[in-house]
Amino acid sequence: MAFTVKGAERGEWAVLRVSGELDLVTSPVLRQRVHDAVADGHHSLVLDLSEVFFCDSSGVGVLVAARRLIRSCQGRLRLILPDRGADDGSHVNRVLGALGVRRLFDIRPDVESAVTDEAGPLSA
Repeated sequence: MAFTVKGAERGEWAVLRVSGELDLVTSPVLRQRVHDAVADGHHSLVLDLSEVFFCDSSGVGVLVAARRLIRSCQGRLRLILPDRGADDGSHVNRVLGALGVRRLFDIRPDVESAVTDEAGPLSA
């Protein structure tokens, strides 16, 4: 599966649907797409990672950097990471949990809940 990032708008939210491997080679593409969205005035961003089947440390770095960028704009960042069983669960979800950074993100099961369900500001 090739790496892709597809953008869409859902009301005030910019949604980036990411698929494939998020690694050293592909992470700069996602980083640029996040920066482009913010430069276009989108400070409410959803990263749909439900089709990402591999994520390495450079991918995690992009997610943490995206969180920092959105926070600097007083914006909101939400990640879509489906919570499935251990055998077919989200690789990104497992990696973020193993690294102890999952708690930094507002994680939702699907795009609909991410763009409609209000939550408090991002945690520290």
